[in-house]
Amino acid sequence: MQFIVKRDILLKSLNYVQGVVEKKNTLPILSNVLLQLKNSKLSIIATDLDIIFYDEISQVKILKEGSTTTSAAILYDILRKIPSNSELNFELKSENKLSLKSDNADFNLLCLPTDNFPTFADEFEGEEISLNNSRFLKLLNKTKISISNDDTRHYLNGIFLHLTEAHGRNFLTGVATDSHRLSSSSLELENISDFTSLILPKKTVFQMCSLLAETSDQLTIQTSDNKIKFTLGNMKLISKVIDGKFPDYKKVVPTTNDKALIVSSKDFVNSIERVASVSFDRKEGVKLVINNDNVQLSVNSANSGEGNEKIKAKFNSDTLTISFNSKYLVEIASEVEDKNLKINLKDSASPVLIEDVSDKNSYYVIMPMKI
Repeated sequence: MQFIVKRDILLKSLNYVQGVVEKKNTLPILSNVLLQLKNSKLSIIATDLDIIFYDEISQVKILKEGSTTTSAAILYDILRKIPSNSELNFELKSENKLSLKSDNADFNLLCLPTDNFPTFADEFEGEEISLNNSRFLKLLNKTKISISNDDTRHYLNGIFLHLTEAHGRNFLTGVATDSHRLSSSSLELENISDFTSLILPKKTVFQMCSLLAETSDQLTIQTSDNKIKFTLGNMKLISKVIDGKFPDYKKVVPTTNDKALIVSSKDFVNSIERVASVSFDRKEGVKLVINNDNVQLSVNSANSGEGNEKIKAKFNSDTLTISFNSKYLVEIASEVEDKNLKINLKDSASPVLIEDVSDKNSYYVIMPMKI
């Protein structure tokens, strides 16, 4: 096995690999990246047994075909420190030694044979769906903030992707909840007849966000009973899905909240962050006293003091006092595209519906706190 490739091209692929491989693993092979030379292409493959990532590099000079695996983290770290546009010369000297030369630098990397490297069957019966890259990224970004970290309810540790229909139009909808808040975002689909509902694991969500943010290639997805495949140009990511039933989230979405608060998104976020600065615990509750033309925000910490601020607002009801987890409010408000937040309330104890006026296909629900 011997090949020559540009440093920047290989580094870009290895950057994506870092989010897949496990740094501390009982199986050493899972910390490695598979390098495979075949059919005039260099294939880069990494897996943690739940996700497998493939990339193909055609801008490579192959002197001898073959394959090996070596530490993904070490190879990535070396390449980061080699000057940009450098030429990399790789040669497999023996079953357990890979030579890397670039200018005056010379490395011998330990390898493991490819025999034990796990692979997934790339067989998907589901219909191939083409999606707009940036719109799907927006869906993931808007919903991932509400993914639960509670492993005892594993079915909440991801985004529920499913088909919905509204006004005669079909949508791919993503929903996530940690039982304290809920995020939902949809993108319209054309010519879609079938999609198997699934729960996309948190790690896969974040890995896809990284890939989508870096490329404008057309995105296609395919599903099977327990896996999903994303294809982006020369890259493929296959992931297991969470085995579980997502709760009927529509039951918690308020439909009778008729008290509307409209406030500047930017002013609201900045004000919360200022008053919450008095507390080291960012989960500390922020109290809102909502009046016709302003909102009074306050945080009172028994350990460090209190902060108060008043900002302009419009409210179509009598004064209402309600409290929220400040971190949750900031994260939701930061995802809203419109310059104003529309917060629909019922009373001080009921779930609140937050709308994005500039994105009618997204909304958020947040539970109040007792403080």
